[in-house]
Amino acid sequence: MKRIIIALGLMTTAAQAQDADLIARGEYLARAGDCVACHTVEGGAKFAGGYSIISNMGTIWSTNITPDKEHGIGNYSLEDFTKAVRQGVTPDGTHLYPAMPYPSYAKVTDEDMAAMYAYFMQGVEPVATDAPETALGFPFNMRFGMMFWNLAFRPSDVFTPNPDLTEEQNRGAYLVEGLGHCGACHTPRGIGMQEKGLDAGSDTFLAGSELNGWPVPGLRAGGEGLHGVQAWTEQDIADYLGMGRNRFAATGGEMKAVIQHSMNYMTDDDLHAIAAYLKTMPGEAAPSKPLDDTARVLTEATDLTEGQRLYLDNCNACHFVDGTGGPKVFPQLDGASVVTGDSPDGLIHTILAGAATPSTERAPSIMPMPGFADRLSDDQVAEIATFVRGAWTNDAAPVSAADVATVRKAAQAEAHAKAPEAAAAQH
Repeated sequence: MKRIIIALGLMTTAAQAQDADLIARGEYLARAGDCVACHTVEGGAKFAGGYSIISNMGTIWSTNITPDKEHGIGNYSLEDFTKAVRQGVTPDGTHLYPAMPYPSYAKVTDEDMAAMYAYFMQGVEPVATDAPETALGFPFNMRFGMMFWNLAFRPSDVFTPNPDLTEEQNRGAYLVEGLGHCGACHTPRGIGMQEKGLDAGSDTFLAGSELNGWPVPGLRAGGEGLHGVQAWTEQDIADYLGMGRNRFAATGGEMKAVIQHSMNYMTDDDLHAIAAYLKTMPGEAAPSKPLDDTARVLTEATDLTEGQRLYLDNCNACHFVDGTGGPKVFPQLDGASVVTGDSPDGLIHTILAGAATPSTERAPSIMPMPGFADRLSDDQVAEIATFVRGAWTNDAAPVSAADVATVRKAAQAEAHAKAPEAAAAQH
């Protein structure tokens, strides 16, 4: 009898260890899927929802995905969970909007889906609160219409390794195309707001896009481009994803949250796998002009234009006369996508509101840039933006004071729209 009791105890211990391993694996995968970024408001309970996603259709509020049985997903079976994540359909038949990136999550394997389910049901604290209800205007409030959208645009197959890629590259492809849902922001959208490509089989996949006025750079890192991700090594890409900065750039906009909540928790092996995969896709080189004499003009500091003078007074201390900044400290402006994008809104927003790198385990220090909204007028911001968009090898269109005024107003409206999140976080 004693031997039986010992054996049962060992079996129980082994089962508990196996469950713990499965939950830990699910937590890692949920990090890779960046679930926390959209389902948690700053200062609020983890995964309790209430994060506002501002879209062309209106504001979409993220839901509570804690295991609370009344307010969250505590009553979901594994089948229910899988159907919601892969197909965007809840157990009661409600169709989710593709702000939830289920077209990418459709590629997640059964094994990984089971691990994430174990994590959300056993490793997440239940929260008994309701998130704000999404109420879009007609016709977008007719959720049943998503059935037809799904038929046209949602893939139905899980990830299949490409025999032409290495094991490392296929791991990167699985993370990028699936859980990482990189295409949700970095792939241009079609007339139905669908991603024009969902994998490397499409030339549009990760070719760059625009999000809420911000230029979103292409991630197709193969080729011989002199600027952007094509000029980065695999190590540069891994550094950026793991630290939020590398020797060329520092993160900003929506990507800051991705790195802060997701990418910086990933292993070095997975970050390098992502980089290796991105390097397999050839991209179109960003246009540039031959290097001009901006550095000399700024150094001599005589007969300066208004934009040049404002740059020296406000920007030069960190970004320098040659626009190269400081590796892993101050981002490079010469060739930066936020500077040279077709839309100047991201650059204008950064000048007005400032920016700060996330604090990560690999790079715990926060490198802030102050905002100049209270210091510079619309005309002055336009002068600086116009200058940097045409300096060095940059060759982008000028910026007007009206452009700045529009971004300033939108930034104020965005802060106002997000006020309910701050209120919800206090309760």
